[in-house]
Amino acid sequence: MAYIPIFLDVTGRECVVVGGGEVAARKVESLLEAGAHVTVVSPRLSPPLESLVASRSVTHLARDYQRGDIRGCVLVYAATDDPKLHRDLAAEARALGIPVNVVDVPELCTFIAPAVLHRGALQIAISTGGASPAFAARLRRDLEDQFGPEYARTLEVLRAARRRLHADEIDSAERMRRLKDLANSALPAAIAAGDVAAIDRLLATHLGDGVDLDALKLARAEFHR
Repeated sequence: MAYIPIFLDVTGRECVVVGGGEVAARKVESLLEAGAHVTVVSPRLSPPLESLVASRSVTHLARDYQRGDIRGCVLVYAATDDPKLHRDLAAEARALGIPVNVVDVPELCTFIAPAVLHRGALQIAISTGGASPAFAARLRRDLEDQFGPEYARTLEVLRAARRRLHADEIDSAERMRRLKDLANSALPAAIAAGDVAAIDRLLATHLGDGVDLDALKLARAEFHR
């Protein structure tokens, strides 16, 4: 079984999680972080999900799943202890053309959830094709030391640099060259060291004289260690 890696925009879109345990809670939290509208279908909820329902962060259908509950949604997770429900739900989702993930049953899934390392806008997704989610989680932990919080700041700078070059109406080929050179520079190391002077030098070198953190409208105090 092979998969194509895709990042899906679920902002403001309806997603359904069937199940009320700890695993379901983790799926709900990841969807909420991505800006989705989430409905949980389960007669019972774990404490984390009870808190989310109490805060009105999610919609709760306090009953067993019923056929049709996923109609109109763009993504569904199944995380219960009922194999028959999982098979029926997966079949319904496939018939409706809705991507479905049945936790720990890859043969019923039309997508699988990778282990993800988050550093601000940076997301590094790791998949073993469903062979071993635990090993994917191990690899994510291994990468945590390699990709520190400086990478979140680096992307903030690169995003601001792109905005600046667009505003300056730089030729597209030249804009791409400058952004590529900045992306391949020592910018992450300078940010990790909190060396604001070095950051400014890199910006001027790769984006043009006079371009620094102030020119990019980034608060230089946030880059000091």
